[in-house]
Amino acid sequence: MAGIKITFINPPFLKNFSRPQRSPAVTKSGTLYYPMWLAYAAGFSEQAGHKIDLIDAPAANCDKETAIKKILAFKSQLIVVETSTPSISNDVQFCEDLKKEAAADLFIVLVSTHVSALPEESLGLSQEIDAIAIGEYDQTICDIADYLESGGELSEITGICYHTVSGPKRTKDRPFLDKLDHFPMVSAIYKRFLNIDNYFNPNALFPMVTITTSRGCPHQCIFCVYPQTMMGHRLRLRSVKNVVDEVQYIVDNFPLAKAIFFEDDTFPSQKMRCIEICQEIIRRKIKISWTANARVDMDYETLEAMKNAGCRCLCVGFESGNQHLLDNIKKRITLEQSQSFMAAARKAKILIHGCFMVGLPGETQETMENTLQFAIDLKPDAAQFYPVMVYPGTAAYAWYEEKGLIASRDFSKWLTPSGLHNTVIRGEHLSSAELVAFCDKARRSFYLRPNYILYKLLQMIRNPKEIKRTTKSAKTFFRHLVKGSDTKCPKE
Repeated sequence: MAGIKITFINPPFLKNFSRPQRSPAVTKSGTLYYPMWLAYAAGFSEQAGHKIDLIDAPAANCDKETAIKKILAFKSQLIVVETSTPSISNDVQFCEDLKKEAAADLFIVLVSTHVSALPEESLGLSQEIDAIAIGEYDQTICDIADYLESGGELSEITGICYHTVSGPKRTKDRPFLDKLDHFPMVSAIYKRFLNIDNYFNPNALFPMVTITTSRGCPHQCIFCVYPQTMMGHRLRLRSVKNVVDEVQYIVDNFPLAKAIFFEDDTFPSQKMRCIEICQEIIRRKIKISWTANARVDMDYETLEAMKNAGCRCLCVGFESGNQHLLDNIKKRITLEQSQSFMAAARKAKILIHGCFMVGLPGETQETMENTLQFAIDLKPDAAQFYPVMVYPGTAAYAWYEEKGLIASRDFSKWLTPSGLHNTVIRGEHLSSAELVAFCDKARRSFYLRPNYILYKLLQMIRNPKEIKRTTKSAKTFFRHLVKGSDTKCPKE
């Protein structure tokens, strides 16, 4: 087979709308995620013999007309469109506009968390959507491409939902891919199609490259969307050699890159593998800063190995300063573990970005104050405070929906008019407005402490590499910090 032309697109929406992240929005810190899963699928399809194009419209500030012209100029036959909960109406409208402009038949597939959670509902939004790819979609797209090229039956393709005369039909679930080493390097796809200067994460030095070394998360946190809708809870791993080969590739091929972000749900999930990756980085004498997501249930030995291999910062979900609430969300950590972890991280000289949420099941004004004081006592390098964001397909969404605590099912309401996260839930004992007001207060209380400001100034003086990252993040963040949120809370 000669293969067909496939365009993978993160479609136009709001400027700097970070669609691929776990809570899609325009962020206060200026964070913009790589379209990592799209890029992985693109490389997988090319490896199977198809011709690919990858468009990240929000990052490239590419409007709808320009994106459509590019797709038509490439003469794509299959269009893979990334979606998200707050942008789903926009994404469907983009597909309809694309088909109106196309002179030839296009087969359009929607992918990602929202449509995986609600495939029949999403397909029913438009007859111009030909299929939904449910869950992990790399092989699914290849199978659809083969179908378009050689014929066959859509019903034989696993992991999709498609139109029939009697309505949407969902096929059997697709098994997860196990042999992750067979994927091409996602960073090689970035190099060909994306500009690394467009992407930013305040936890990593800028500019940076984001990759993942695994799929699936063994933990059961009720709010985390990717394990529950796309990647599953069974941990699948790339080999140590395969991971470090890509680290070396990034160092050799991205001369401007200052860091790598390992976007695994939990990078050090297996202690010995994590240490072996670190040892291999050291053995090869690879010198680059890196950042990863982690949990607090790790020890000093692991942290020390990570630091020696170049780890600069970890993004960690502490979530709450109340043990009962942590148990309610199945976080399976203790407050004592968090405290021990922070002591070990300080000893290892690894920076910590702490994530905290309010509005959790059982939340009260007192437990929110517990969380703020806990964050201040832990002294992470940075902290974020948000009302919990719930998305279809998660246990959290089901719980809040059952309790009648979600104010709207208009998914566009998940964003404010300017594209920031909006609060569509309320607590059992707290209003949406109270949750938002507390988060504004918490950010000011944490960041405007004289001791914290002095700490950041000294950090930049002692390590000039921190200046670019800190100032880029602070440029937008402190504007929101001083004026507060622009969230328009729903009527309660």
